[in-house]
Amino acid sequence: MYSWDGPLPEAHVRTVADMAGVLAAPEAAGEDPGRPLYFMYRDLAKTPDEHSWLADHALRYDMTVIPAGHVGPEFVKTKGHFHPANPAGIGYPEVYEVLAGKAHFLLQTRDASDVVLVEAVAGDVVVIPPGYGHVTINPGAEALALANIVSTAFESDYTQYVAMQGAAYYEMADGSLVRNPRYRTAALLRLAVPAPVEAFCVAHGAPLSSLVGNESCLGYLTNPEGYAPEFTACLRDLAVRTVCARTP
Repeated sequence: MYSWDGPLPEAHVRTVADMAGVLAAPEAAGEDPGRPLYFMYRDLAKTPDEHSWLADHALRYDMTVIPAGHVGPEFVKTKGHFHPANPAGIGYPEVYEVLAGKAHFLLQTRDASDVVLVEAVAGDVVVIPPGYGHVTINPGAEALALANIVSTAFESDYTQYVAMQGAAYYEMADGSLVRNPRYRTAALLRLAVPAPVEAFCVAHGAPLSSLVGNESCLGYLTNPEGYAPEFTACLRDLAVRTVCARTP
């Protein structure tokens, strides 16, 4: 599946009902609450040795498949979460690879003083910097498949996204971006693309799975405190995008 040739466990499924608290139109959750929206395959490894290496380094390799479509007026998306800080006080980062389809990664700081939409296509690798929560949106006409590697030293925090009924912006199925009115001081949306960073060993077309076993390439996921310049360079700004100011 999507170039993965190792064992594949049963998927964790997130349904429309599971997403009710973060939708632009929560009433849409009542129309088909049991409908699967996306599928998460966690803790993958191609061999027992790879699985042991990941576990020994407190890392996990996952895949997510997000079918095309919409829920009410907006594109299908993930629920959204933040990562807590590591023992050094720096938020845990995460790295994603787009395996198939087109992705919009919507990143934001907790106070929404910086909100970034990262556009990525198959072969792109996107690093989520410390301190940023993220939602992944499928704006395309085909299924979006992603791989990611993340530390296992924490649990994702969904609290803010549920409390605020989603991210600072919603991406509607007509392509418009709509400000979430619960964020009174959200920044204008910045448009960015992933940039290769040598220290992270990421570049277009370089599969994440090939980095399993390479501590020098993945150490930033558990010890991000030594990589501040690299995190600053991992996204390249394109522009400030004008967004629709109407409320959903």
